Amino acid sequence: MVLTGSTGESVSKLSRPILFSILTAFSLLIWWSPLISTLALALRDSQDTHIFLILPVSVSLIYLEWKSPESPDESRSSLGFVLLVTAAVTTAIARLQIVRLRVDEQLSLNMLALVVWWIGSFIVSFGARAFQRAIFPLCFLFWMVPIPEFVLNPIVRLLQAGSAASAHLLLAAVGVPVAQDGTQITIPGLTIDVAPECSSIRSSLMLVVTTMILAQMLLGTMWRKALVIAVAIPLSVAKNGLRIFVLAMLTTRVDRSFITGKLHHEGGILYFLIALATIFLIIYVARRSDKNRGVIAEAQQ
Repeated sequence: MVLTGSTGESVSKLSRPILFSILTAFSLLIWWSPLISTLALALRDSQDTHIFLILPVSVSLIYLEWKSPESPDESRSSLGFVLLVTAAVTTAIARLQIVRLRVDEQLSLNMLALVVWWIGSFIVSFGARAFQRAIFPLCFLFWMVPIPEFVLNPIVRLLQAGSAASAHLLLAAVGVPVAQDGTQITIPGLTIDVAPECSSIRSSLMLVVTTMILAQMLLGTMWRKALVIAVAIPLSVAKNGLRIFVLAMLTTRVDRSFITGKLHHEGGILYFLIALATIFLIIYVARRSDKNRGVIAEAQQ
């Protein structure tokens, strides 16, 4: 029996999600242990908390932007198969210890392979054009890869140094005598050492991830999205500098208990919200700029 017309088309369209489901189920069999280890890491380590957001956000964005796949005879890109092979080879390298890796590096490599497999499966199942439309949420999945220590440690040191420098600038701007020695800041009556746990790595990663989502959803042009995301990086440093500045001023001018109180240990959310409000303001200005350009273009026509 030969299926023709609408029946054949419906079967062909159905085969695409079925193929994707099969490839995804296969990936869970192969990478189940690294995936569970990554979720456990996100529960345990604050700098990896953002991992819980990635998959739900990616799936939601793909669903919101989804359009019916092209005709069934659309050629499936060879890129998809290349990515599937790359994922398999990467996993073999990680698990067979072809290259000596630390435990955290093995986990990162396995999760990298899993994400690459998912992207390859999407391309093989739905085609290159569907991939082009969903490129942001698919590439956003790379945030599920835990950052290995050899990458994370330099980032933390940069955040420490940047936070200390921005706090130094704020204190000097209001006329407070201040000296800086590396990550240590000294003002009359108080010395603050910006330790790794005070680098705000968790809120900085959350700010960048959140900014990427907001820019994708609310801005149209690519360069505006890139600009807003780029601003989020120094803004994450500035917010921590502001936090150190406020703690230093309250401790020396109001009450010394501030340096050990709740504002010190639990006040990070307040500065995260200030930074997020700044991002919303920048996006609002960018959107208004887009609208004004559109009005001017219409008037010139």
